[in-house]
Amino acid sequence: QVQLVESGGGLVQPGGSLRLSCTASGKIFSIPTLGWYRQAPGKQRELVATITSGLIADYADSMKGRFTISRDNARNTVFLQMTSLKPEDTAVYYCNADRVYSSDRDITPVYLDVWGQGTLVTVSS
Repeated sequence: QVQLVESGGGLVQPGGSLRLSCTASGKIFSIPTLGWYRQAPGKQRELVATITSGLIADYADSMKGRFTISRDNARNTVFLQMTSLKPEDTAVYYCNADRVYSSDRDITPVYLDVWGQGTLVTVSS
């Protein structure tokens, strides 16, 4: 079983910064793409950013410039640095692994679309 565990959420004032972390555990050989998504109250889950194992990052247009995704492959951990936070950034932030390979002999991924439990970010004064 592979699990993703997020941390780092909390209450922050507008204009502040926060760094989220997500660590994958279990029998893992590789995770091609890790991503962050968020879901605000009453809204659908939306993409924030993704990053490949080759450290190529991609962002939703509305997140560019304020959010930075990074990754530590050796620790199977992905980070999201958020700056200049706004009240509209308030949401539950979820980590996602699109595919998980458990060994170098896997031809197809063992797990697909693995999600963490989410971490709440509240931006408020």
